[in-house]
Amino acid sequence: MCRECGCGRATEHHHAGDEHHPHDHGRPVRRVAVEENLLANNDRLAGEVRHRLDHEGIAAFNLIGSPGSGKTTLLEQTIRSLGTGVAISVLEGDQATDRDAQRIAASGCRVVQINTGAGCHLDASMVDRGLDLLQPPPRSLLFVENVGNLVCPALFDVGERAKVVVMSVTEGEDKPLKYPHVFRAASAMVLTKADLIPHLAVDVGECIANARRINPHLVVFLVAALRGDGLDEWCAWLRLHLS
Repeated sequence: MCRECGCGRATEHHHAGDEHHPHDHGRPVRRVAVEENLLANNDRLAGEVRHRLDHEGIAAFNLIGSPGSGKTTLLEQTIRSLGTGVAISVLEGDQATDRDAQRIAASGCRVVQINTGAGCHLDASMVDRGLDLLQPPPRSLLFVENVGNLVCPALFDVGERAKVVVMSVTEGEDKPLKYPHVFRAASAMVLTKADLIPHLAVDVGECIANARRINPHLVVFLVAALRGDGLDEWCAWLRLHLS
């Protein structure tokens, strides 16, 4: 099967804009239409997931960030900071292993692992099936930790109330400019590993300014999760979505 369009042909073929995909089917390529249909189907199901969650009073957050940005550590410390007063569930997305799910479970939180294999993101159908297993309680928080990637997860609605981009200060000031779509789609940005700032040649103010050039309404949290810095503000923002 062609990995680009799923046409079922074993040999690779040409797609618009790709000069290294040499096989031709003898008919016009409709790659854009395929992508539009794929996203439309995903968006329809995401709307159903969102309705399901809203009906139960469940506030879902789609955490998107590069591998190593600190998503799982942020979740661990968030679960501990919110304490037993807030019910929390997690859908944990990775290409392979259940290592992160084990970490979340050790924090005392219900969790379901979703492995995508070669896939680079979660989609609404994966989240829908995961919810059937997870069964998050009404009036609770749900975190969807997406596969480590700043590109593909930004394109796929999974029924969340808000996307949150998680970015480590070690990634540099220019990432919002290089990967604008995820910052444009996000409601909040959590800048992690803030305790490393004294040891880095990084201008956090410039990073935040770049992110707000893309999305002026972005809410920003500067967090050092292992030390607890910034968690109170982050958790207060999360609680607002339960009111």
